[in-house]
Amino acid sequence: MDKVKRPDKRAERSRRTREKVVEVARELFVAQGYGATSLQEVADRAGVAVQTVYFVFRNKRTLFKDVVDASIAGDTEPVATMDREWFRAACAEPTAAGQLRAHIHGTREILGRVAPIMPLIAAAAATDPEIAAQWPEGPDPRYTVQYAAAEALVRKPDTRPGLSVEMAADLLFGLLSPQLYLIFVRDRDWSPDTWEEWARTALTSQLCADPG
Repeated sequence: MDKVKRPDKRAERSRRTREKVVEVARELFVAQGYGATSLQEVADRAGVAVQTVYFVFRNKRTLFKDVVDASIAGDTEPVATMDREWFRAACAEPTAAGQLRAHIHGTREILGRVAPIMPLIAAAAATDPEIAAQWPEGPDPRYTVQYAAAEALVRKPDTRPGLSVEMAADLLFGLLSPQLYLIFVRDRDWSPDTWEEWARTALTSQLCADPG
């Protein structure tokens, strides 16, 4: 008779602790900045010993990168954006218009988490040059995601005639950037709903065939 596999309570506690520390660190980094936030303060707010924070993350640089990665993903699971269910579902839409609607909605969820910490990355790199080393030079991961979306998009029957993958990827990369999101939502006080509708309308007009 097969034994029923019992949940690993220790692993579950570790996962919850990690998520709590990352969540608290994000709040403190956004409110105070990278340089002004100490690991002791993170530990106190998270309700754990500072030794626990050092054991799990080793140092503040690693914790900061985990905060950025979790903001992009929406959780601390090591699953790449292109392997996420929302991204796969968007690419599987039968029409370009349908894919854009789903893709922009999913991107909006990411931008709502990521855009507020984008200024922190530049500021943190200025005070701690080793921060930049945690993101090696090479193709922008965000462009890689948008290129994959563009590859799926150009195969749809309602895509604009003659549209190349490169042009579609460039438009997705540019119009769905954190910088542009911040200009509209933070600086111009647009609601996320308004931004999403604008992005969908703008990209549909550029990437989809004219109706009729």
